[in-house]
Amino acid sequence: MEVTPIWEASPSRKISSHMYRFLETVRTSQSVPLPDWKALYAWSIAEPGACWEQVAQYCQIRWQHPPRTGLCLLDPTSMLSAHWFPEGTLNFAENLLIGLSTGEVLLECREDGSHTSWTGPALQGRVAQWCKGLQALGVQKGDVVAGVVCNGVEAVVGMLATTALGAIWSSCSPDFGAASLLDRLSQIQPKVCFYTGCYVYNGKTYDCRSEIAACEAALPETQWFSLGAKGEWEERVASGIGATYIPFVYTEFSHPVYILFSSGTTGRPKCIVHSAGGTLLQHKKELMLHSDIGLGDRLLFYTTCGWMMWNWMVSALSVGASIVTYDGSVAYPDLGALWKWVEKGRVTVLGTSPKFIASNMAQGIHPSKIADLSTLRTILSTGAPLLPEHDRWLYREVKTDMHVASISGGTDILSCFMLGNPLLPVYSGEIQAPGLGMAISARREDFTQVWGEKGELVCTVPFVSMPIGFWQDSDQQLYRQTYFSFFPGREVWRHGDFIEMTPHGGIVVHGRSDATLNPGGIRIGTAEIYRQIETLPGIQDSVAVGYSIEGEERVFLFVQRIPAEMPLVSEKELEEQIRSTLRRTLSPRHVPYRIFWVHQIPYTRNGKKMELVVKAILQNEPISNPDSVGNPESLAEYEATRFLLQQEGRQNFVSHPH
Repeated sequence: MEVTPIWEASPSRKISSHMYRFLETVRTSQSVPLPDWKALYAWSIAEPGACWEQVAQYCQIRWQHPPRTGLCLLDPTSMLSAHWFPEGTLNFAENLLIGLSTGEVLLECREDGSHTSWTGPALQGRVAQWCKGLQALGVQKGDVVAGVVCNGVEAVVGMLATTALGAIWSSCSPDFGAASLLDRLSQIQPKVCFYTGCYVYNGKTYDCRSEIAACEAALPETQWFSLGAKGEWEERVASGIGATYIPFVYTEFSHPVYILFSSGTTGRPKCIVHSAGGTLLQHKKELMLHSDIGLGDRLLFYTTCGWMMWNWMVSALSVGASIVTYDGSVAYPDLGALWKWVEKGRVTVLGTSPKFIASNMAQGIHPSKIADLSTLRTILSTGAPLLPEHDRWLYREVKTDMHVASISGGTDILSCFMLGNPLLPVYSGEIQAPGLGMAISARREDFTQVWGEKGELVCTVPFVSMPIGFWQDSDQQLYRQTYFSFFPGREVWRHGDFIEMTPHGGIVVHGRSDATLNPGGIRIGTAEIYRQIETLPGIQDSVAVGYSIEGEERVFLFVQRIPAEMPLVSEKELEEQIRSTLRRTLSPRHVPYRIFWVHQIPYTRNGKKMELVVKAILQNEPISNPDSVGNPESLAEYEATRFLLQQEGRQNFVSHPH
């Protein structure tokens, strides 16, 4: 582990942060000694009810009917018995709209360089117009409204109008195929579905009307409306132009607000239902306290409407920040495009991924030389572990004085288990801290808690953004089985990440538990390997999987080279460097049994490496949801590798009969 921080906020920045002010507020109101962050965090998990009450008060949740208490826990041994803010009622959309300024609150950017600006009153008027249209269709509290939409103002307005009426919003990206869309929408049977007929990506226009037509035919009870200047929906709501009244419908804290879908890489996507109050309160905590976002900030998070970070980004409206949406490819016309939008959009907080950072590194991009990044003060990164080399590149090539915060959680909780903290130093390769109220730890399979050792990510105390459950899982059997059945006799949340708690109080994510390698009975996180080899000259990306040979798991490593550097070093030399580096820095167990050279690494549409898909291909198992692969053309190389392995196996069988 690193022993020296690579960045720390100045004393003035710490004292002016929301986290510091929250600590002072709790210290005064609770009359408890809280000398520092460590003490505040300990209090937050020891007193979860009081913690979330204080967060709700500090972050100024707007209630219709204020609750009398924060947490009612019917059974101290049962996380699922938690009932948050009983009797409290609110409206999710009202909390996002109530504090909008009269100035620009949304900047809608596109890859062709065009953009549209929206003021607070203009956005509210558009929401009022859509509310009137939805009411005319009979949309009421508890109904489901879906969007197959691009990341822009129509998605934001659709969500706000839907949740203003107490209905439930669910969205997908228009680049999903018909099968992938139906896997999701057929489960939730939306009353209304908005869709984008075409989208632009990497300079090309894609027509997705045939995919929508297939969905319409399969879901005839759903009312379908195309978006755009000449779309059906625009004609329908034209009579509502000039509307200003938003008929907010108030709901209980635990009322559904969002349905999100699991990636679907290992089966049919799960429909995860999230609550209005829990989502709002958790997002406001993470945005204000951990990310220090507030009035005057401008957040650009590169995402699609099919990823939870879209929902998280839009919640920034609730803390007085403006949002900058971006629709298109971050690599068009080149990787400098997003950095230039940081300048044009006066972005203060940029959200991105390790994949984007690695691509910049591989192509020799120098962001500070191609754009004015003077407004930028924070970079948030998620989707995969942020490697030490990524940290160093960001501070060297982007800005020396900024907060680089790796954040990690998931669609399952629509938020983070661990993320940044303005009061703490940044250590390379580590996530700074757990979230307030998130009682996380690393546990062995016998539930023993470990420090400085890899273990399962577990949360042992209820938290507000636990899902309500899964759609159409009335007895919660699937929900319990998914998150609460890993440790027999213990009802605790097991997330499926393989982590390590560091001496600094930070966290290192070693990858997904289900992708953990197990050569010789030793558990190895895939990120351990990536951290070492992706810093070697000439390597752009890699993916590691376990492959069974005669009953013993071996590590297979697929490596993507940087094209411009391929003539400089041979594959044999680079393979020797990989093996010697892993043996020297980690252990002989980490050295791959086989190394294969590929042109692409498969990723989800949200920028996550797909180790399980690669493993399934090698084992000749079906991929249950191929539409979840963001670059499906990459899979051909792995299928060719499987064929090669099958041929080798047959030859070995003939040569060495049993």
